[in-house]
Order: sequence, then C-alpha cells, then structure tokens
Amino acid sequence: MRPASPELISPRSPRVAAARRLAKRNFRGKERLFLAEGPQAVREAAGYGDTLVEVFATVGAAERHADIIGAARDSGARVHLAAEQVIEDISTTVTPQGLVGVCRFLDTPFDEILAARPRLVAVLAHVRDPGNAGTVLRCADAAGAEAVVLTDASVDLYNPKAVRASVGSLFHLPVAVGVPVERAVAGLRDAGVRILAADGAGEHDLDAELDAGTMGGPTAWVFGNEAWGLPEETRALADAVLRVPIHGRAESLNLATAAAVCLYASARAQRAATGCRSVTES
Repeated sequence: MRPASPELISPRSPRVAAARRLAKRNFRGKERLFLAEGPQAVREAAGYGDTLVEVFATVGAAERHADIIGAARDSGARVHLAAEQVIEDISTTVTPQGLVGVCRFLDTPFDEILAARPRLVAVLAHVRDPGNAGTVLRCADAAGAEAVVLTDASVDLYNPKAVRASVGSLFHLPVAVGVPVERAVAGLRDAGVRILAADGAGEHDLDAELDAGTMGGPTAWVFGNEAWGLPEETRALADAVLRVPIHGRAESLNLATAAAVCLYASARAQRAATGCRSVTES
C-alpha cells in the first residue's frame, strides 16, 4: 500500500504559519506555546500529561516513529502529515528530523518547588546561552536533581536551542523561570537548603569540601554567566563559593561541564549520607 499523501501541502497553511512563529520569543510568550523538535523531544512531550498540542510529521518520519505518533494521538494531540518543505519551514535546525511538536509551557511556580522540599537544585543565574542552559538542565536531570531554577536575567527556557540541548529532560523535572536570584536563594535557604556558588575563583575547593563531609544535606548550586561568572553580589548570597579543582593544564571548564561535576558531587555525597548506593556500584 502506498503511504498517504501529506495533508499540509503548502508552508502557507495557517497552522504552519502559527507554528513557525514560535521560533520567536515574543510569540512563544503570547501563546504560551513552544516547539519540541525531533523524535526524542516529541516522545517525551507525548508522555507528559496534556503538554503536547500538535505534531507535524513527514510521511517517512511517521512510518519510522509509528509508536511516537500513536503516543501523540493517545495524549490528545493533533497529528498532521506534512511535506518535507513544511517541516523545514517550521524547524529551527539545519537538518530537521521529520518531527516537530507544538507544546504548552510547563514551567512550575517557584513556591511549588519550595513546598516539595527539594534536596538538590540547580540555579542558573544570568546564564544567557540557550545551549548551556539546556545542557545544565540535562545534567541536573541525570544527577537526580529535583528542580532547576532560571533567574529573571537568564535565557528563555523555551528557546529552541535550549529545548534541543535538554534532550527531553525539560519534561522530566520541575523548572521555575523568571525568579530573581535574591528570591531564589532566600526561598531555598528558608526551605532548609544550603546554597553553594560555583565559581572558578572560589575560596574553597570542591574536593576539600567533599573530604570534609559537609555536602550530604539539601543543596542548591548557583551557576553563573558563561563569560564573566557570578557577580560579587550573587557570590555574597551563598553559604560557600567553591571552585572545581583543575588537576591538569586546562585553563578552565565550561559552564555545563562544571555544573555536571558539581551536581554529581552533591548527588554522590547525599547518597552516601543516606546509606544509598549508586545503581552503577556493584
């Protein structure tokens, strides 16, 4: 049997035009919708309540990923078969993968995050690069963090590059957006969370902190801007400012790598403190 012809022949379709506009922040904010591109992101969106609104798929992608299309339909999303030109018109990537989802905003109010009494949180303060923001979110998810907070001076959570860089982790853990850094720190501290700032010029060494056994409790890591790190007024809010030790000759670590090291250090310390063992340990 020949595959069905695409339903959306022209990129000038009103639905396509509406999806294409979501590449711009002002339209995302107005509609409270964003794009999730590629099989992994669409699969995760389909499994996250009623977040997924609609899916555009080429005939080939719909055949290759019939399970995702089925999950999307089961979630209540509209599915449109589309010409490749349509997907290229909507997509923000150089080489589209044939699937693009339109999703509802899913950020969580900061007060709800505090009420859940999180033990591990990543706070992105003045982080402007969407790829870094998405990658830190992915690292936080992998390390078992319970939440991520983006301050009011940070990049848009729903920037297509940030969504892609999260590789689906955006749909896995609560994320609060637009929180002033002072409020984020004060709220987390009141919830019993210790505030650690990650900075290459930190007075204390991460290894020494681990050796001292002081990292087993609830912790929030504050990560700063890619270019200039954390301003002094933000550093002053933290209970301690830690640097990741450089044992080799590298000049520094980029933001996402440093965040991964710090979050995993806390995750390991917390598991040791509660008597839990990593699933990778024999």
